[in-house]
Amino acid sequence: MTRKYLKSSHGALPTGSADVGDLVQIMLARIKAGGEPVVKNYARELDDWRGDILVGRDAMEQAADAVPTSLQDDIHYAHENIQNFARAQLASISEFETEVRPGLIAGQRLIPLEAAGCYVPGGRYSHIASALMTITTARVAGVHDITACSPPRKGVGIPPAILFAMGVAGADRALALGGVQGVAAMAGGMFGAIPADILVGPGNQFVAEAKRQLFGNVGIDMFAGPTDSMVVADRFADPELVAWDLVGQAEHGFNSPVWLVTDCPQLADSVLECVEFCIAELQEPNKSNARQAWDTLGEIILCDTREEMAQVADEYGPEHLHIQANDLDWWRCRLRSYGSLFLGAETTVPFGDKASGPNHVLPTSGAARYTGGLSVHKFLKTVTWQRVEPRALPDLARVSASISRHEGMEGHARSAEIRLEKFCAPLKRAVNGQG
Repeated sequence: MTRKYLKSSHGALPTGSADVGDLVQIMLARIKAGGEPVVKNYARELDDWRGDILVGRDAMEQAADAVPTSLQDDIHYAHENIQNFARAQLASISEFETEVRPGLIAGQRLIPLEAAGCYVPGGRYSHIASALMTITTARVAGVHDITACSPPRKGVGIPPAILFAMGVAGADRALALGGVQGVAAMAGGMFGAIPADILVGPGNQFVAEAKRQLFGNVGIDMFAGPTDSMVVADRFADPELVAWDLVGQAEHGFNSPVWLVTDCPQLADSVLECVEFCIAELQEPNKSNARQAWDTLGEIILCDTREEMAQVADEYGPEHLHIQANDLDWWRCRLRSYGSLFLGAETTVPFGDKASGPNHVLPTSGAARYTGGLSVHKFLKTVTWQRVEPRALPDLARVSASISRHEGMEGHARSAEIRLEKFCAPLKRAVNGQG
């Protein structure tokens, strides 16, 4: 495959991941040992927050007073789309029962998790959409108890728009906590919460590391890194649209890579020029974020054919994959490695990030090669059951015992064979009239 890099990445910037891991480990150990008082200390120290930690449903409803009516309407619009898509996902899977062989019956059940912890990022941006994406999906899946948390702002607490969105989405309570302490509090069932069975939602490197270290005792949605995005475009694409789609994702931060893959040199040159104008139009800190991400991690890759372009996309496994090329059905059927796919120039990643319906909590750093994003499936346990009737026992016990002995597991073999004596021999005597 011919592949030419018209703009290459300089490589990921140092992240200090070892230091982050050590610090998170210390914080989690202190919280485990000291409980809620330690969490409150971290809230004061790291978020300058001295107010109440627990926020109930009443406060979520009252937050509407501080949210403009137009924004409330927008939040309801996005919530309905996310809810409708999650309901369609739920309807696509089902419980079943099947007779594998005569007398051997097996089935599948879908059991919602008891409790979920949903992390909603705060800080520089107020992630209203993350509250909707995580909480709504858990609620549709049938999770019984949902706790959300988000970093408080000094003198304000959780921003009203986020708090309102949490209420609309169906959170049972919120915790005015960010970072490691917020994740740990949800996992540990602190401040009146039920201990979470799963922790979901995006966050910074400290949140991601805390989830990673807690994984095992609780489930998590995925190991998430910085957001990334790829545009695949042919000669018919609009370079201005392509440039804004790249810059719009680069503004996430200095460590957010964006890539353009094309078979058109003229488009590549035009996009390179347009990107500069797009970055210049942004305000700070978005401008600096986009500039550093583009200069350091941005790539433009020139291929000969659309099949080669598809191969590059599959190799990278981008979180967001935006196709701005002819024959969208071909691309939809051909591509197989992405977090979420955006088809056509009319579509854009911000639609999926905020309001269109499919979830925006997606695999990053190439993880889309082996996993998808957050969905109702993450909040459901797909479990199996089986029941055996005497008529299925002879062959089933014989085969199970044979395989067990070849594995050196005599106890397994005996456990299988004793059922022949207990259940099949009496049946055989009854059939032969031996009483």
